[in-house]
Amino acid sequence: MKTLYLVRHAKSSKDVPMADKDVPMADKDRPLDERGERDAPKMGRRLAERGAKLDLIVSSPALRALATAQLIAKALRYKLGDIALNDRLYASQADELLGVIHALDDTLKSVMLVGHNPEMSDLAHRFASEIIDMPTCAVAEFRVDAKSWSQVGQVLPDKASFDHPKKS
Repeated sequence: MKTLYLVRHAKSSKDVPMADKDVPMADKDRPLDERGERDAPKMGRRLAERGAKLDLIVSSPALRALATAQLIAKALRYKLGDIALNDRLYASQADELLGVIHALDDTLKSVMLVGHNPEMSDLAHRFASEIIDMPTCAVAEFRVDAKSWSQVGQVLPDKASFDHPKKS
């Protein structure tokens, strides 16, 4: 059995602040806003309450995704230094995310990917048709009866759950 968590990064500023007087900040450098700083630990606590235990967290290198991963990891007592960065989780397609999943070490049982939309929503929708859109800091959990991560996507999840900060 493999458990996959797909997480869309928490809320960040839509404004791209100026790095200096004339140069806008790079998209990858956008930080979380106040709501994002509240929502990510909240979602981490909800996962902890459900007994989530992660073998690996993989994050996009974008600051807002990594900050989300770190805040969730802290709530789950996952070592921040063990968060892996993967460029393929930034500005990609759902198929690219699936490639990241397929390359995971099969000894890992539970993995979280923290990235961006639209690819997170697209991939979650492939696994569970009822998931149409992942709002910021949403968490989709999929349990797949598979021995290898390379089977994920070919074998559909036995169980899917979906949570987001505004859900009571």
